[in-house]
Amino acid sequence: MCYDVVAVFDHGDVYPPGYADQFVLEHGGRIFGALHEMVDAVDCVIIHGCNWEMHVNRVRPFIESGKAVFVDKPIARNLRDLHQFEQWAQAGARIAGGSSLRFCNEARQFLNKPIEQRGTPHTVLCGCAVDDFNYGIHAYTLLAALMGDDAVNVRHVRRGPQHRVQINWPDGRVGWVVVDEAARRIPFHAVVVTDLGVEHFVVDNGTLYRALLEAVLPYLAGDADRPPLSLKQLIVPELWALAAELSAYEDDREVSLDELSEHDVSCNGAAFTRAYRLQRYPNGSSK
Repeated sequence: MCYDVVAVFDHGDVYPPGYADQFVLEHGGRIFGALHEMVDAVDCVIIHGCNWEMHVNRVRPFIESGKAVFVDKPIARNLRDLHQFEQWAQAGARIAGGSSLRFCNEARQFLNKPIEQRGTPHTVLCGCAVDDFNYGIHAYTLLAALMGDDAVNVRHVRRGPQHRVQINWPDGRVGWVVVDEAARRIPFHAVVVTDLGVEHFVVDNGTLYRALLEAVLPYLAGDADRPPLSLKQLIVPELWALAAELSAYEDDREVSLDELSEHDVSCNGAAFTRAYRLQRYPNGSSK
């Protein structure tokens, strides 16, 4: 199937003036002056932006108009907003979202092997770099793709320049998320230990977004009746990351997902976005 870009809007949170114009030149569509003005022009909208606190408000007019929505990672950074997305999905809204690592080719290739050949993963390490949530959510998502989403508790272990998070499954399987804060870029990667051997792969960034779109667009466009994953499954990496934050805040104690509440410690999305913009445009070329 082929899908067309018909509308573009940029809040200017991160990118410099003219970014949307260049995007339209390369991909088509027309630029709108406000997000709500796009509602009648589209069948589906992709909400980008690293200010997770704005995702619910930016999605709401499209959901209320019956339009399909994809929410880029991180879907949200608090339980209240994650529950709102769940409620919309349960009410019949077509919603997808999260990190493209959930559908990366490398994880699919591993999982598509006969289990008699690859074995059952029992210890998996997934890693990346930069920060523990906005980029770190990719590592959590890759872990969910490889191990499933029914882990029961999380423990943050901070030593040196890395965030290390242990995630435990009820059957004794263990996952590790490692996010390096060093300036160098560390690629998305996984080490998978099974009962039959060990596999390691580095994710090819060049294929990530296509793999994501191929997985979710048929559902969002109405060409498939069922989503590739439920929203409940899609928000699990965010829940793990929130539990890791709570664990770190409380001296690295083990935290059950059942302990999470809408009042737990979180991070200011607007402040993170300002820092992210400054990192990308240190000379102030963004407004």
